[in-house]
Amino acid sequence: MPLELADAPTTEGGPQDYLWTLNFGPQHPATHTTLRLILTLDGETIVKAVPDIGYLHSGFEKLGEHLDYNQYITIVDRMNYLSPVANEIGWHHVVEKLLGIEITPRCKYIRTILAELARIQDHLLNIGAAALDLGAFTAFLYAFNLRESIYDIMEQASGQRFHPSFTRVGGLASDVDDEWVRLVREFVRRFPKVHGDIRRLLNRNRIFLDRTRGIGVLTKEDAISWSVTGPIARASGVVRDLRKDEPYLAYPELEFQVVCATGGDCLARYLVRMEEMVESVRIIEAAIENLPSGPVNVDVDSKVVQPEPLATYRSIEGLIQHFELIMTNRRWQTPVDELYGATETANGELGYYIVADGSGVAYRARTRPPSFIHFAIFPLLIVGHQISDVVAVLGSLNIIAAELDR
Repeated sequence: MPLELADAPTTEGGPQDYLWTLNFGPQHPATHTTLRLILTLDGETIVKAVPDIGYLHSGFEKLGEHLDYNQYITIVDRMNYLSPVANEIGWHHVVEKLLGIEITPRCKYIRTILAELARIQDHLLNIGAAALDLGAFTAFLYAFNLRESIYDIMEQASGQRFHPSFTRVGGLASDVDDEWVRLVREFVRRFPKVHGDIRRLLNRNRIFLDRTRGIGVLTKEDAISWSVTGPIARASGVVRDLRKDEPYLAYPELEFQVVCATGGDCLARYLVRMEEMVESVRIIEAAIENLPSGPVNVDVDSKVVQPEPLATYRSIEGLIQHFELIMTNRRWQTPVDELYGATETANGELGYYIVADGSGVAYRARTRPPSFIHFAIFPLLIVGHQISDVVAVLGSLNIIAAELDR
Protein backbone atom coordinates (compact mmCIF):
# COMPACT_ATOMS: atom_id res chain seq x y z
CA MET A 1 0.00 0.00 0.00
CA PRO A 2 2.00 3.06 -1.18
CA LEU A 3 2.14 5.96 1.26
CA GLU A 4 2.73 9.47 -0.02
CA LEU A 5 2.40 13.07 1.13
CA ALA A 6 -1.12 14.37 0.62
CA ASP A 7 -2.02 17.66 -0.95
CA ALA A 8 -1.87 20.13 1.91
CA PRO A 9 -5.45 21.13 2.75
CA THR A 10 -5.73 24.59 4.22
CA THR A 11 -7.54 25.21 7.48
CA GLU A 12 -7.77 28.14 9.85
CA GLY A 13 -4.32 27.21 11.11
CA GLY A 14 -2.77 27.19 7.65
CA PRO A 15 -1.55 24.36 5.42
CA GLN A 16 -1.39 20.90 6.99
CA ASP A 17 1.67 19.46 5.31
CA TYR A 18 1.81 16.57 7.77
CA LEU A 19 -1.18 14.74 6.29
CA TRP A 20 -0.53 11.57 4.30
CA THR A 21 -2.43 9.65 1.64
CA LEU A 22 -2.82 5.91 1.97
CA ASN A 23 -4.19 3.58 -0.71
CA PHE A 24 -6.18 0.91 1.12
CA GLY A 25 -6.65 -1.73 -1.57
CA PRO A 26 -7.21 -2.99 -4.15
CA GLN A 27 -4.45 -5.43 -3.19
CA HIS A 28 -5.36 -5.78 0.46
CA PRO A 29 -6.77 -8.89 2.18
CA ALA A 30 -9.65 -6.96 3.77
CA THR A 31 -10.92 -5.53 0.47
CA HIS A 32 -11.35 -9.13 -0.76
CA THR A 33 -11.82 -8.18 -4.40
CA THR A 34 -10.84 -5.07 -6.36
CA LEU A 35 -12.32 -2.06 -4.61
CA ARG A 36 -10.05 0.73 -3.39
CA LEU A 37 -10.10 3.37 -0.66
CA ILE A 38 -8.03 6.56 -0.74
CA LEU A 39 -7.48 7.61 2.88
CA THR A 40 -6.05 10.90 4.11
CA LEU A 41 -4.36 10.39 7.48
CA ASP A 42 -3.32 12.51 10.41
CA GLY A 43 -1.04 9.99 12.07
CA GLU A 44 -3.32 6.94 12.23
CA THR A 45 -6.52 8.97 12.36
CA ILE A 46 -8.55 9.18 9.16
CA VAL A 47 -9.53 12.73 8.24
CA LYS A 48 -10.85 11.99 4.77
CA ALA A 49 -11.82 8.93 2.76
CA VAL A 50 -12.61 8.64 -0.94
CA PRO A 51 -14.12 5.31 -2.06
CA ASP A 52 -13.14 4.08 -5.53
CA ILE A 53 -15.32 1.43 -7.17
CA GLY A 54 -12.19 -0.43 -8.23
CA TYR A 55 -11.19 -2.38 -11.29
CA LEU A 56 -13.85 -5.04 -11.85
CA HIS A 57 -15.78 -3.84 -14.91
CA SER A 58 -17.99 -6.20 -16.91
CA GLY A 59 -20.49 -3.72 -18.34
CA PHE A 60 -23.46 -5.66 -17.01
CA GLU A 61 -26.01 -2.93 -17.75
CA LYS A 62 -24.92 -2.66 -21.39
CA LEU A 63 -25.10 -6.44 -21.75
CA GLY A 64 -28.77 -6.22 -20.76
CA GLU A 65 -29.43 -4.47 -24.06
CA HIS A 66 -28.08 -7.40 -26.10
CA LEU A 67 -29.34 -10.50 -24.26
CA ASP A 68 -32.95 -11.59 -24.03
CA TYR A 69 -34.88 -11.74 -20.77
CA ASN A 70 -33.76 -15.30 -20.03
CA GLN A 71 -30.16 -15.06 -21.24
CA TYR A 72 -29.51 -12.03 -19.03
CA ILE A 73 -29.69 -14.08 -15.83
CA THR A 74 -26.21 -15.41 -16.61
CA ILE A 75 -25.06 -11.80 -16.15
CA VAL A 76 -27.10 -10.91 -13.05
CA ASP A 77 -25.73 -14.10 -11.46
CA ARG A 78 -22.35 -12.42 -11.49
CA MET A 79 -23.38 -9.16 -9.85
CA ASN A 80 -23.70 -10.22 -6.23
CA TYR A 81 -21.94 -13.54 -6.62
CA LEU A 82 -22.35 -14.35 -2.91
CA SER A 83 -26.07 -15.00 -3.40
CA PRO A 84 -26.56 -15.21 -7.17
CA VAL A 85 -30.01 -16.80 -7.25
CA ALA A 86 -31.40 -13.74 -5.42
CA ASN A 87 -30.31 -11.60 -8.40
CA GLU A 88 -32.14 -13.93 -10.78
CA ILE A 89 -35.32 -13.75 -8.73
CA GLY A 90 -35.12 -9.96 -8.65
CA TRP A 91 -34.59 -9.68 -12.41
CA HIS A 92 -37.43 -11.99 -13.40
CA HIS A 93 -39.68 -10.40 -10.77
CA VAL A 94 -39.43 -7.17 -12.80
CA VAL A 95 -39.66 -8.87 -16.21
CA GLU A 96 -42.83 -10.70 -15.18
CA LYS A 97 -44.22 -7.42 -13.87
CA LEU A 98 -43.53 -5.93 -17.32
CA LEU A 99 -45.23 -8.81 -19.12
CA GLY A 100 -48.15 -9.03 -16.68
CA ILE A 101 -47.35 -12.62 -15.72
CA GLU A 102 -48.57 -14.21 -12.48
CA ILE A 103 -46.34 -17.18 -11.65
CA THR A 104 -47.75 -20.40 -10.22
CA PRO A 105 -48.12 -21.00 -6.44
CA ARG A 106 -45.47 -23.74 -6.51
CA CYS A 107 -43.01 -21.46 -8.26
CA LYS A 108 -43.66 -18.70 -5.71
CA TYR A 109 -42.82 -21.03 -2.82
CA ILE A 110 -39.71 -22.46 -4.47
CA ARG A 111 -38.41 -18.99 -5.34
CA THR A 112 -39.11 -17.86 -1.77
CA ILE A 113 -37.10 -20.77 -0.36
CA LEU A 114 -34.26 -20.05 -2.77
CA ALA A 115 -34.32 -16.34 -1.91
CA GLU A 116 -34.04 -17.05 1.82
CA LEU A 117 -31.29 -19.63 1.29
CA ALA A 118 -29.44 -16.95 -0.68
CA ARG A 119 -29.92 -14.49 2.19
CA ILE A 120 -28.40 -16.96 4.65
CA GLN A 121 -25.65 -17.78 2.16
CA ASP A 122 -24.74 -14.10 1.89
CA HIS A 123 -24.96 -13.39 5.62
CA LEU A 124 -22.80 -16.39 6.48
CA LEU A 125 -20.02 -15.21 4.21
CA ASN A 126 -20.29 -11.64 5.45
CA ILE A 127 -20.18 -12.63 9.12
CA GLY A 128 -17.45 -15.22 8.57
CA ALA A 129 -15.23 -12.94 6.49
CA ALA A 130 -15.78 -9.90 8.74
CA ALA A 131 -14.83 -11.99 11.77
CA LEU A 132 -11.81 -13.36 9.92
CA ASP A 133 -10.61 -9.85 9.07
CA LEU A 134 -10.74 -9.05 12.79
CA GLY A 135 -8.83 -12.20 13.73
CA ALA A 136 -11.65 -14.67 14.51
CA PHE A 137 -10.71 -17.58 12.25
CA THR A 138 -12.90 -20.37 13.70
CA ALA A 139 -16.19 -18.57 13.07
CA PHE A 140 -15.19 -18.25 9.42
CA LEU A 141 -14.78 -22.03 9.14
CA TYR A 142 -18.16 -22.73 10.76
CA ALA A 143 -19.88 -20.26 8.41
CA PHE A 144 -18.29 -21.64 5.27
CA ASN A 145 -18.99 -25.22 6.22
CA LEU A 146 -22.71 -24.45 6.42
CA ARG A 147 -22.58 -22.52 3.14
CA GLU A 148 -21.52 -25.71 1.40
CA SER A 149 -24.90 -27.22 2.28
CA ILE A 150 -26.60 -24.38 0.43
CA TYR A 151 -24.39 -24.98 -2.60
CA ASP A 152 -25.50 -28.63 -2.51
CA ILE A 153 -29.14 -27.50 -2.55
CA MET A 154 -28.51 -25.16 -5.48
CA GLU A 155 -26.69 -27.89 -7.37
CA GLN A 156 -29.51 -30.37 -6.81
CA ALA A 157 -32.03 -27.91 -8.23
CA SER A 158 -30.11 -26.44 -11.17
CA GLY A 159 -27.06 -28.63 -11.80
CA GLN A 160 -24.74 -25.72 -10.99
CA ARG A 161 -23.30 -24.79 -7.62
CA PHE A 162 -22.07 -21.23 -7.96
CA HIS A 163 -24.09 -19.57 -10.74
CA PRO A 164 -27.33 -21.56 -10.92
CA SER A 165 -29.08 -19.60 -13.74
CA PHE A 166 -32.23 -21.33 -12.53
CA THR A 167 -35.13 -18.91 -12.92
CA ARG A 168 -36.93 -18.31 -16.20
CA VAL A 169 -39.57 -15.90 -17.43
CA GLY A 170 -42.77 -17.33 -16.01
CA GLY A 171 -41.17 -19.97 -13.81
CA LEU A 172 -38.04 -22.07 -13.39
CA ALA A 173 -35.71 -24.05 -15.61
CA SER A 174 -37.09 -27.26 -14.06
CA ASP A 175 -39.08 -28.50 -11.10
CA VAL A 176 -37.39 -29.63 -7.90
CA ASP A 177 -37.44 -33.26 -6.79
CA ASP A 178 -37.80 -35.12 -3.49
CA GLU A 179 -34.04 -35.14 -2.94
CA TRP A 180 -34.03 -31.33 -3.08
CA VAL A 181 -36.78 -31.21 -0.46
CA ARG A 182 -34.76 -33.59 1.73
CA LEU A 183 -31.65 -31.42 1.45
CA VAL A 184 -33.61 -28.30 2.42
CA ARG A 185 -35.06 -30.07 5.47
CA GLU A 186 -31.58 -31.30 6.42
CA PHE A 187 -30.27 -27.73 6.20
CA VAL A 188 -33.07 -26.48 8.46
CA ARG A 189 -32.16 -29.20 10.96
CA ARG A 190 -28.43 -28.36 10.91
CA PHE A 191 -28.71 -24.59 11.04
CA PRO A 192 -29.48 -23.98 14.76
CA LYS A 193 -26.33 -25.72 16.00
CA VAL A 194 -24.01 -23.87 13.62
CA HIS A 195 -25.72 -20.56 14.35
CA GLY A 196 -25.32 -21.21 18.07
CA ASP A 197 -21.63 -22.05 17.64
CA ILE A 198 -20.97 -18.78 15.78
CA ARG A 199 -22.97 -16.83 18.35
CA ARG A 200 -21.00 -18.30 21.25
CA LEU A 201 -17.72 -17.60 19.49
CA LEU A 202 -18.41 -13.94 18.72
CA ASN A 203 -21.19 -12.43 20.83
CA ARG A 204 -19.11 -12.35 24.04
CA ASN A 205 -15.67 -12.26 22.46
CA ARG A 206 -13.87 -9.32 24.08
CA ILE A 207 -11.70 -8.54 21.06
CA PHE A 208 -14.59 -8.77 18.60
CA LEU A 209 -16.80 -6.53 20.75
CA ASP A 210 -14.08 -3.92 21.28
CA ARG A 211 -13.40 -3.80 17.53
CA THR A 212 -17.09 -3.37 16.55
CA ARG A 213 -19.00 -1.62 19.35
CA GLY A 214 -19.32 2.14 18.72
CA ILE A 215 -17.38 1.87 15.43
CA GLY A 216 -18.83 3.24 12.18
CA VAL A 217 -22.06 4.57 13.68
CA LEU A 218 -24.77 5.39 11.12
CA THR A 219 -27.70 7.37 12.50
CA LYS A 220 -31.27 6.74 11.44
CA GLU A 221 -31.48 10.15 9.81
CA ASP A 222 -28.31 9.60 7.80
CA ALA A 223 -29.45 6.13 6.74
CA ILE A 224 -32.64 7.61 5.30
CA SER A 225 -30.85 10.57 3.69
CA TRP A 226 -28.31 8.33 1.97
CA SER A 227 -30.95 5.81 0.72
CA VAL A 228 -29.45 2.97 2.75
CA THR A 229 -31.50 -0.24 2.82
CA GLY A 230 -31.35 -3.78 4.14
CA PRO A 231 -29.58 -4.86 7.35
CA ILE A 232 -27.45 -1.71 7.40
CA ALA A 233 -30.55 0.53 7.52
CA ARG A 234 -32.42 -1.74 9.93
CA ALA A 235 -29.41 -1.74 12.28
CA SER A 236 -29.89 2.03 12.49
CA GLY A 237 -33.58 1.79 13.33
CA VAL A 238 -35.08 2.13 9.83
CA VAL A 239 -38.00 -0.31 9.83
CA ARG A 240 -38.23 -1.12 6.14
CA ASP A 241 -38.30 -4.49 4.45
CA LEU A 242 -39.74 -4.97 0.94
CA ARG A 243 -40.94 -8.45 1.89
CA LYS A 244 -43.40 -6.72 4.23
CA ASP A 245 -43.82 -3.26 2.70
CA GLU A 246 -44.22 -4.36 -0.93
CA PRO A 247 -45.01 -8.10 -0.62
CA TYR A 248 -44.11 -10.46 -3.44
CA LEU A 249 -43.73 -14.23 -4.00
CA ALA A 250 -45.08 -16.24 -1.04
CA TYR A 251 -44.08 -13.76 1.68
CA PRO A 252 -47.65 -12.55 2.39
CA GLU A 253 -48.57 -16.13 3.34
CA LEU A 254 -45.61 -16.72 5.68
CA GLU A 255 -44.96 -15.45 9.21
CA PHE A 256 -41.68 -13.72 10.01
CA GLN A 257 -40.38 -10.69 11.88
CA VAL A 258 -38.39 -7.74 10.53
CA VAL A 259 -35.22 -7.58 12.63
CA CYS A 260 -34.10 -4.10 13.67
CA ALA A 261 -31.68 -2.45 16.08
CA THR A 262 -30.86 1.10 17.13
CA GLY A 263 -27.09 1.09 17.67
CA GLY A 264 -26.18 1.73 14.03
CA ASP A 265 -22.60 0.52 14.58
CA CYS A 266 -20.67 -2.47 13.25
CA LEU A 267 -21.87 -4.63 16.13
CA ALA A 268 -25.53 -3.78 15.48
CA ARG A 269 -25.15 -4.68 11.81
CA TYR A 270 -23.63 -8.03 12.78
CA LEU A 271 -26.42 -8.78 15.28
CA VAL A 272 -29.15 -7.87 12.78
CA ARG A 273 -27.70 -10.26 10.21
CA MET A 274 -27.45 -13.02 12.80
CA GLU A 275 -31.12 -12.69 13.73
CA GLU A 276 -32.21 -12.30 10.11
CA MET A 277 -30.81 -15.74 9.41
CA VAL A 278 -33.02 -17.18 12.16
CA GLU A 279 -36.09 -15.56 10.58
CA SER A 280 -35.03 -16.85 7.15
CA VAL A 281 -34.92 -20.40 8.49
CA ARG A 282 -38.44 -19.93 9.87
CA ILE A 283 -39.60 -18.88 6.39
CA ILE A 284 -37.84 -21.81 4.71
CA GLU A 285 -39.23 -24.34 7.16
CA ALA A 286 -42.81 -23.10 6.73
CA ALA A 287 -42.48 -22.91 2.95
CA ILE A 288 -40.95 -26.37 2.48
CA GLU A 289 -43.57 -28.01 4.69
CA ASN A 290 -46.39 -26.28 2.80
CA LEU A 291 -44.93 -26.54 -0.70
CA PRO A 292 -47.86 -26.58 -3.17
CA SER A 293 -48.16 -29.17 -5.89
CA GLY A 294 -48.71 -28.37 -9.54
CA PRO A 295 -46.58 -26.89 -12.32
CA VAL A 296 -43.67 -24.51 -11.77
CA ASN A 297 -44.16 -22.70 -15.08
CA VAL A 298 -47.12 -20.70 -16.31
CA ASP A 299 -49.36 -22.24 -18.95
CA VAL A 300 -47.45 -22.93 -22.16
CA ASP A 301 -50.26 -21.22 -24.10
CA SER A 302 -49.03 -17.90 -22.72
CA LYS A 303 -46.17 -18.10 -25.26
CA VAL A 304 -43.54 -16.88 -22.79
CA VAL A 305 -42.16 -20.15 -21.43
CA GLN A 306 -40.07 -22.74 -23.17
CA PRO A 307 -42.08 -25.92 -23.85
CA GLU A 308 -41.23 -29.20 -22.16
CA PRO A 309 -38.87 -31.39 -24.22
CA LEU A 310 -41.63 -33.89 -25.03
CA ALA A 311 -43.87 -31.10 -26.32
CA THR A 312 -41.01 -29.78 -28.45
CA TYR A 313 -40.27 -33.17 -29.97
CA ARG A 314 -43.83 -34.47 -30.39
CA SER A 315 -45.99 -31.49 -31.39
CA ILE A 316 -45.65 -28.90 -34.10
CA GLU A 317 -46.97 -26.18 -31.72
CA GLY A 318 -44.26 -26.95 -29.17
CA LEU A 319 -41.58 -27.02 -31.85
CA ILE A 320 -42.70 -23.64 -33.25
CA GLN A 321 -42.78 -22.03 -29.81
CA HIS A 322 -39.34 -23.42 -28.94
CA PHE A 323 -37.99 -22.11 -32.25
CA GLU A 324 -39.49 -18.65 -31.75
CA LEU A 325 -38.15 -18.29 -28.20
CA ILE A 326 -34.67 -19.68 -28.83
CA MET A 327 -33.76 -19.13 -32.47
CA THR A 328 -35.55 -16.00 -33.68
CA ASN A 329 -35.89 -12.37 -32.71
CA ARG A 330 -39.62 -12.68 -32.10
CA ARG A 331 -39.21 -14.01 -28.57
CA TRP A 332 -41.39 -11.99 -26.19
CA GLN A 333 -43.77 -9.37 -27.50
CA THR A 334 -43.43 -6.87 -24.66
CA PRO A 335 -45.39 -3.65 -24.25
CA VAL A 336 -43.57 -0.43 -25.07
CA ASP A 337 -43.17 0.66 -21.48
CA GLU A 338 -40.72 1.33 -18.70
CA LEU A 339 -40.93 0.27 -15.07
CA TYR A 340 -38.96 -0.34 -11.89
CA GLY A 341 -39.21 -3.24 -9.51
CA ALA A 342 -37.21 -4.35 -6.51
CA THR A 343 -36.76 -7.24 -4.11
CA GLU A 344 -35.27 -7.48 -0.62
CA THR A 345 -31.93 -9.23 -0.95
CA ALA A 346 -29.33 -9.92 1.75
CA ASN A 347 -27.75 -6.48 1.31
CA GLY A 348 -30.95 -4.52 0.83
CA GLU A 349 -33.06 -3.27 -2.05
CA LEU A 350 -31.98 -4.76 -5.37
CA GLY A 351 -33.84 -2.94 -8.11
CA TYR A 352 -34.03 -3.19 -11.88
CA TYR A 353 -35.34 -0.48 -14.18
CA ILE A 354 -36.36 -1.78 -17.60
CA VAL A 355 -37.15 0.27 -20.68
CA ALA A 356 -38.92 -2.03 -23.14
CA ASP A 357 -39.37 -1.23 -26.85
CA GLY A 358 -41.54 -4.21 -27.77
CA SER A 359 -38.69 -6.48 -28.84
CA GLY A 360 -37.34 -9.56 -27.10
CA VAL A 361 -34.56 -7.64 -25.37
CA ALA A 362 -34.57 -4.61 -23.09
CA TYR A 363 -33.84 -1.25 -24.69
CA ARG A 364 -32.30 -0.26 -21.34
CA ALA A 365 -31.62 -2.39 -18.26
CA ARG A 366 -30.61 -0.21 -15.32
CA THR A 367 -29.61 -1.77 -12.00
CA ARG A 368 -29.82 -0.39 -8.47
CA PRO A 369 -27.34 -2.58 -6.60
CA PRO A 370 -27.20 -2.18 -2.79
CA SER A 371 -23.39 -2.17 -2.66
CA PHE A 372 -23.14 0.85 -4.97
CA ILE A 373 -25.31 2.86 -2.58
CA HIS A 374 -23.67 1.59 0.59
CA PHE A 375 -20.08 2.14 -0.53
CA ALA A 376 -20.88 5.85 -0.82
CA ILE A 377 -21.53 6.14 2.94
CA PHE A 378 -18.09 4.80 3.88
CA PRO A 379 -16.51 8.29 4.26
CA LEU A 380 -19.37 9.25 6.56
CA LEU A 381 -18.69 6.29 8.84
CA ILE A 382 -14.89 6.16 8.94
CA VAL A 383 -13.74 9.78 9.38
CA GLY A 384 -12.31 10.21 12.88
CA HIS A 385 -11.55 6.51 13.30
CA GLN A 386 -8.21 4.71 13.14
CA ILE A 387 -6.72 2.77 10.22
CA SER A 388 -7.47 -0.49 12.03
CA ASP A 389 -11.18 0.41 12.07
CA VAL A 390 -11.33 0.45 8.27
CA VAL A 391 -11.45 -3.34 8.27
CA ALA A 392 -14.34 -3.45 10.74
CA VAL A 393 -16.45 -0.84 8.95
CA LEU A 394 -15.80 -2.23 5.49
CA GLY A 395 -16.65 -5.74 6.66
CA SER A 396 -19.91 -4.58 8.23
CA LEU A 397 -21.04 -2.97 4.95
CA ASN A 398 -20.48 -6.18 2.94
CA ILE A 399 -19.47 -4.41 -0.27
CA ILE A 400 -19.54 -6.71 -3.30
CA ALA A 401 -17.20 -5.29 -5.93
CA ALA A 402 -19.06 -6.80 -8.90
CA GLU A 403 -22.13 -4.74 -7.95
CA LEU A 404 -20.07 -1.54 -8.13
CA ASP A 405 -19.52 -1.92 -11.87
CA ARG A 406 -20.45 1.20 -13.83
